[in-house]
Amino acid sequence: LNDLFRYSLIATVFADEHLRTLKQGLRKFNKKKVKVHIKINTGMNRLGIHYSKAFDFVKKISNDKHFEIDGIYTHFANSEEKNKTFPRLQIKRFNDLIKRLEKNDIKTGLKHAANSGAILDLPESYYDMVRPGILMYGYYPSPDTTESIKLEPVMSIISKVSSKSEINKSDTVSYGRKFTAKKKTNIISVPLGYADGFNRGLSNKVQAIIKDKKYQQIGTVSMDRIMFNINNDNIKVGDKVTILGDEKNEKVTAWDWCKVLNTIPYEVTCIIGKRIERLYKGN
Repeated sequence: LNDLFRYSLIATVFADEHLRTLKQGLRKFNKKKVKVHIKINTGMNRLGIHYSKAFDFVKKISNDKHFEIDGIYTHFANSEEKNKTFPRLQIKRFNDLIKRLEKNDIKTGLKHAANSGAILDLPESYYDMVRPGILMYGYYPSPDTTESIKLEPVMSIISKVSSKSEINKSDTVSYGRKFTAKKKTNIISVPLGYADGFNRGLSNKVQAIIKDKKYQQIGTVSMDRIMFNINNDNIKVGDKVTILGDEKNEKVTAWDWCKVLNTIPYEVTCIIGKRIERLYKGN
Protein backbone atom coordinates (compact mmCIF):
# COMPACT_ATOMS: atom_id res chain seq x y z
CA LEU A 1 0.00 0.00 0.00
CA ASN A 2 2.79 2.42 0.86
CA ASP A 3 4.45 2.04 -2.53
CA LEU A 4 1.17 1.92 -4.42
CA PHE A 5 -0.02 5.29 -3.14
CA ARG A 6 3.40 6.92 -2.93
CA TYR A 7 4.10 6.26 -6.61
CA SER A 8 0.50 6.43 -7.88
CA LEU A 9 0.55 2.84 -9.10
CA ILE A 10 -2.47 1.02 -10.50
CA ALA A 11 -3.64 -1.98 -8.47
CA THR A 12 -4.90 -5.29 -9.80
CA VAL A 13 -8.04 -6.43 -8.00
CA PHE A 14 -10.13 -9.59 -8.14
CA ALA A 15 -11.37 -10.14 -4.57
CA ASP A 16 -13.33 -8.23 -1.95
CA GLU A 17 -10.30 -8.24 0.35
CA HIS A 18 -8.39 -6.23 -2.28
CA LEU A 19 -11.09 -3.58 -2.24
CA ARG A 20 -11.12 -3.42 1.55
CA THR A 21 -7.34 -3.10 1.66
CA LEU A 22 -7.30 -0.32 -0.92
CA LYS A 23 -9.95 1.60 1.00
CA GLN A 24 -7.72 1.39 4.07
CA GLY A 25 -4.95 2.89 1.94
CA LEU A 26 -7.19 5.69 0.75
CA ARG A 27 -7.91 6.66 4.34
CA LYS A 28 -4.28 6.33 5.42
CA PHE A 29 -2.96 8.49 2.59
CA ASN A 30 -5.93 10.84 2.51
CA LYS A 31 -6.84 10.01 -1.09
CA LYS A 32 -10.31 10.01 -2.60
CA LYS A 33 -9.95 7.48 -5.41
CA VAL A 34 -7.59 4.78 -6.73
CA LYS A 35 -7.24 3.34 -10.23
CA VAL A 36 -7.63 -0.41 -10.63
CA HIS A 37 -7.39 -3.09 -13.30
CA ILE A 38 -9.65 -6.08 -12.78
CA LYS A 39 -8.23 -9.53 -13.51
CA ILE A 40 -10.65 -12.07 -14.99
CA ASN A 41 -10.00 -15.79 -14.65
CA THR A 42 -11.07 -17.29 -17.98
CA GLY A 43 -9.37 -20.64 -17.46
CA MET A 44 -5.82 -20.10 -16.19
CA ASN A 45 -7.09 -20.76 -12.64
CA ARG A 46 -4.18 -19.02 -10.95
CA LEU A 47 -5.44 -15.52 -10.16
CA GLY A 48 -8.52 -13.51 -11.01
CA ILE A 49 -12.27 -13.40 -10.42
CA HIS A 50 -13.93 -16.31 -12.23
CA TYR A 51 -15.56 -15.18 -15.47
CA SER A 52 -18.92 -16.60 -14.35
CA LYS A 53 -18.89 -14.30 -11.29
CA ALA A 54 -17.09 -11.35 -12.83
CA PHE A 55 -20.08 -9.27 -13.99
CA ASP A 56 -21.40 -8.63 -10.47
CA PHE A 57 -17.89 -7.92 -9.17
CA VAL A 58 -17.11 -5.40 -11.91
CA LYS A 59 -20.52 -3.79 -11.50
CA LYS A 60 -19.95 -3.39 -7.76
CA ILE A 61 -16.60 -1.67 -8.35
CA SER A 62 -18.06 0.61 -11.02
CA ASN A 63 -20.69 1.77 -8.52
CA ASP A 64 -18.12 2.48 -5.80
CA LYS A 65 -16.87 6.09 -5.84
CA HIS A 66 -13.53 4.99 -4.32
CA PHE A 67 -12.46 3.18 -7.48
CA GLU A 68 -11.78 4.12 -11.08
CA ILE A 69 -11.74 1.12 -13.40
CA ASP A 70 -8.76 1.83 -15.63
CA GLY A 71 -8.67 -1.61 -17.24
CA ILE A 72 -9.83 -5.22 -17.36
CA TYR A 73 -7.76 -8.20 -18.44
CA THR A 74 -7.21 -11.94 -18.54
CA HIS A 75 -4.26 -14.29 -19.01
CA PHE A 76 -3.82 -17.26 -21.34
CA ALA A 77 -2.98 -20.72 -20.08
CA ASN A 78 -1.43 -22.16 -23.26
CA SER A 79 -1.24 -19.59 -26.04
CA GLU A 80 2.28 -20.79 -26.88
CA GLU A 81 1.02 -24.23 -27.96
CA LYS A 82 0.15 -25.17 -31.54
CA ASN A 83 -3.46 -26.02 -30.72
CA LYS A 84 -5.28 -22.73 -30.06
CA THR A 85 -8.64 -24.23 -29.07
CA PHE A 86 -8.41 -23.34 -25.39
CA PRO A 87 -7.03 -19.80 -25.79
CA ARG A 88 -9.84 -19.09 -28.27
CA LEU A 89 -12.32 -20.35 -25.66
CA GLN A 90 -10.72 -17.96 -23.15
CA ILE A 91 -11.11 -15.12 -25.64
CA LYS A 92 -14.79 -15.99 -26.10
CA ARG A 93 -15.38 -15.99 -22.33
CA PHE A 94 -13.62 -12.64 -22.02
CA ASN A 95 -15.52 -11.14 -24.98
CA ASP A 96 -18.87 -12.35 -23.64
CA LEU A 97 -18.18 -10.62 -20.34
CA ILE A 98 -17.11 -7.39 -22.03
CA LYS A 99 -20.23 -7.36 -24.23
CA ARG A 100 -22.45 -7.83 -21.19
CA LEU A 101 -20.69 -5.03 -19.34
CA GLU A 102 -20.96 -2.69 -22.33
CA LYS A 103 -24.63 -3.54 -22.73
CA ASN A 104 -25.14 -2.35 -19.15
CA ASP A 105 -23.11 0.84 -19.72
CA ILE A 106 -20.32 -0.30 -17.40
CA LYS A 107 -17.02 1.21 -18.50
CA THR A 108 -14.01 -1.11 -18.25
CA GLY A 109 -11.14 1.07 -19.44
CA LEU A 110 -8.27 -0.61 -21.26
CA LYS A 111 -8.79 -4.23 -22.29
CA HIS A 112 -5.78 -6.52 -22.58
CA ALA A 113 -4.97 -10.22 -22.77
CA ALA A 114 -2.15 -11.02 -25.20
CA ASN A 115 1.05 -12.46 -23.76
CA SER A 116 4.00 -13.43 -25.96
CA GLY A 117 2.38 -16.49 -27.54
CA ALA A 118 -0.82 -14.59 -28.28
CA ILE A 119 1.06 -11.61 -29.73
CA LEU A 120 2.60 -14.00 -32.26
CA ASP A 121 -0.47 -16.04 -33.16
CA LEU A 122 -3.72 -14.55 -31.84
CA PRO A 123 -4.24 -11.01 -33.18
CA GLU A 124 -7.89 -11.15 -32.07
CA SER A 125 -6.56 -10.92 -28.50
CA TYR A 126 -4.73 -7.59 -28.95
CA TYR A 127 -7.58 -5.37 -27.67
CA ASP A 128 -6.19 -2.03 -26.42
CA MET A 129 -2.69 -3.15 -25.48
CA VAL A 130 -0.52 -6.28 -25.21
CA ARG A 131 1.78 -7.71 -22.54
CA PRO A 132 4.99 -9.16 -24.02
CA GLY A 133 7.11 -11.22 -21.66
CA ILE A 134 9.83 -13.44 -23.13
CA LEU A 135 9.50 -11.61 -26.46
CA MET A 136 11.25 -8.65 -24.85
CA TYR A 137 14.31 -10.85 -24.33
CA GLY A 138 14.22 -11.76 -28.01
CA TYR A 139 13.04 -15.36 -27.61
CA TYR A 140 9.96 -17.18 -28.84
CA PRO A 141 7.97 -18.72 -25.97
CA SER A 142 8.08 -22.21 -27.49
CA PRO A 143 9.03 -24.05 -30.69
CA ASP A 144 5.29 -24.36 -31.47
CA THR A 145 4.59 -20.67 -32.06
CA THR A 146 4.97 -19.04 -35.43
CA GLU A 147 7.84 -16.64 -36.00
CA SER A 148 5.59 -13.86 -37.24
CA ILE A 149 7.85 -11.31 -35.57
CA LYS A 150 11.59 -11.44 -36.24
CA LEU A 151 13.48 -11.66 -32.96
CA GLU A 152 17.08 -11.50 -31.82
CA PRO A 153 18.22 -12.22 -28.24
CA VAL A 154 18.98 -8.97 -26.42
CA MET A 155 20.69 -10.38 -23.33
CA SER A 156 24.26 -11.65 -23.09
CA ILE A 157 26.10 -13.03 -20.08
CA ILE A 158 29.77 -12.12 -20.15
CA SER A 159 32.44 -13.21 -17.71
CA LYS A 160 36.21 -13.64 -17.82
CA VAL A 161 38.92 -16.23 -17.26
CA SER A 162 39.93 -16.04 -13.61
CA SER A 163 42.53 -18.84 -13.49
CA LYS A 164 44.29 -21.34 -15.73
CA SER A 165 45.93 -24.65 -14.91
CA GLU A 166 47.22 -27.85 -16.47
CA ILE A 167 45.85 -31.28 -15.62
CA ASN A 168 47.13 -34.73 -16.58
CA LYS A 169 45.44 -37.64 -18.26
CA SER A 170 42.99 -39.37 -15.84
CA ASP A 171 42.78 -36.30 -13.58
CA THR A 172 39.22 -35.42 -12.57
CA VAL A 173 37.56 -32.03 -12.21
CA SER A 174 35.18 -30.61 -9.59
CA TYR A 175 32.74 -32.17 -7.11
CA GLY A 176 31.79 -35.78 -7.67
CA ARG A 177 34.62 -36.23 -10.23
CA LYS A 178 32.16 -36.17 -13.14
CA PHE A 179 34.82 -35.22 -15.70
CA THR A 180 37.98 -37.25 -16.37
CA ALA A 181 40.69 -35.91 -18.67
CA LYS A 182 41.46 -38.19 -21.62
CA LYS A 183 44.84 -36.53 -22.11
CA LYS A 184 47.03 -33.82 -20.63
CA THR A 185 45.16 -30.56 -21.14
CA ASN A 186 44.64 -27.03 -19.90
CA ILE A 187 41.55 -25.91 -18.06
CA ILE A 188 40.27 -22.51 -17.00
CA SER A 189 37.90 -21.42 -14.27
CA VAL A 190 35.25 -18.73 -14.68
CA PRO A 191 33.71 -16.91 -11.66
CA LEU A 192 30.11 -17.96 -12.25
CA GLY A 193 28.03 -20.78 -10.80
CA TYR A 194 24.60 -22.03 -9.82
CA ALA A 195 24.26 -19.15 -7.35
CA ASP A 196 24.23 -16.91 -10.44
CA GLY A 197 21.71 -18.99 -12.38
CA PHE A 198 24.12 -21.30 -14.22
CA ASN A 199 22.07 -24.37 -13.42
CA ARG A 200 23.84 -27.41 -11.96
CA GLY A 201 22.02 -29.54 -14.52
CA LEU A 202 24.18 -27.95 -17.23
CA SER A 203 27.28 -29.73 -15.91
CA ASN A 204 29.41 -31.16 -18.76
CA LYS A 205 26.66 -30.38 -21.29
CA VAL A 206 27.08 -26.80 -22.57
CA GLN A 207 29.68 -24.55 -24.13
CA ALA A 208 30.89 -20.97 -23.90
CA ILE A 209 32.66 -18.77 -26.44
CA ILE A 210 36.21 -17.49 -26.06
CA LYS A 211 37.95 -15.69 -28.93
CA ASP A 212 35.25 -16.71 -31.41
CA LYS A 213 35.54 -20.42 -30.56
CA LYS A 214 33.35 -22.68 -28.46
CA TYR A 215 34.76 -24.54 -25.46
CA GLN A 216 33.19 -27.32 -23.45
CA GLN A 217 32.23 -26.73 -19.84
CA ILE A 218 33.64 -29.56 -17.71
CA GLY A 219 32.96 -30.90 -14.23
CA THR A 220 30.06 -30.33 -11.90
CA VAL A 221 28.89 -26.73 -11.77
CA SER A 222 29.67 -25.35 -8.31
CA MET A 223 28.16 -22.43 -6.45
CA ASP A 224 30.54 -19.76 -7.69
CA ARG A 225 32.73 -21.39 -10.31
CA ILE A 226 32.66 -23.31 -13.59
CA MET A 227 35.53 -24.83 -15.55
CA PHE A 228 36.21 -25.23 -19.28
CA ASN A 229 38.60 -27.40 -21.25
CA ILE A 230 40.72 -25.17 -23.51
CA ASN A 231 43.21 -27.85 -24.69
CA ASN A 232 46.43 -26.08 -25.73
CA ASP A 233 44.82 -22.89 -27.05
CA ASN A 234 46.32 -19.51 -26.26
CA ILE A 235 43.87 -18.28 -23.63
CA LYS A 236 44.97 -16.10 -20.75
CA VAL A 237 43.62 -14.96 -17.39
CA GLY A 238 41.36 -11.96 -17.98
CA ASP A 239 40.16 -13.06 -21.43
CA LYS A 240 36.47 -12.50 -22.17
CA VAL A 241 34.12 -15.50 -21.85
CA THR A 242 30.68 -15.33 -23.47
CA ILE A 243 28.39 -17.59 -21.46
CA LEU A 244 25.26 -16.54 -23.35
CA GLY A 245 25.43 -14.41 -26.46
CA ASP A 246 27.36 -14.28 -29.71
CA GLU A 247 30.81 -13.48 -31.04
CA LYS A 248 31.29 -13.14 -34.77
CA ASN A 249 30.46 -16.62 -36.11
CA GLU A 250 29.52 -18.39 -32.87
CA LYS A 251 26.59 -18.05 -30.48
CA VAL A 252 25.10 -19.67 -27.40
CA THR A 253 21.42 -19.02 -26.71
CA ALA A 254 18.95 -19.75 -23.94
CA TRP A 255 17.54 -22.51 -26.15
CA ASP A 256 20.88 -24.36 -25.87
CA TRP A 257 20.36 -24.47 -22.11
CA CYS A 258 16.66 -25.28 -22.50
CA LYS A 259 17.42 -28.42 -24.50
CA VAL A 260 19.66 -29.67 -21.69
CA LEU A 261 17.36 -28.68 -18.82
CA ASN A 262 14.08 -29.53 -20.56
CA THR A 263 12.71 -26.09 -19.77
CA ILE A 264 11.74 -22.84 -21.51
CA PRO A 265 13.60 -19.55 -22.10
CA TYR A 266 11.44 -17.86 -19.42
CA GLU A 267 13.16 -19.90 -16.72
CA VAL A 268 16.66 -19.42 -18.10
CA THR A 269 16.32 -15.64 -18.27
CA CYS A 270 14.51 -15.33 -14.93
CA ILE A 271 17.04 -17.30 -12.87
CA ILE A 272 20.03 -15.11 -13.72
CA GLY A 273 21.23 -14.04 -10.28
CA LYS A 274 21.01 -10.52 -8.92
CA ARG A 275 24.71 -10.37 -8.03
CA ILE A 276 25.60 -10.32 -11.75
CA GLU A 277 26.18 -6.70 -12.75
CA ARG A 278 23.70 -5.39 -15.32
CA LEU A 279 24.94 -3.20 -18.15
CA TYR A 280 22.40 -1.66 -20.54
CA LYS A 281 23.27 -0.58 -24.06
CA GLY A 282 21.13 1.38 -26.51
CA ASN A 283 21.09 1.00 -30.28
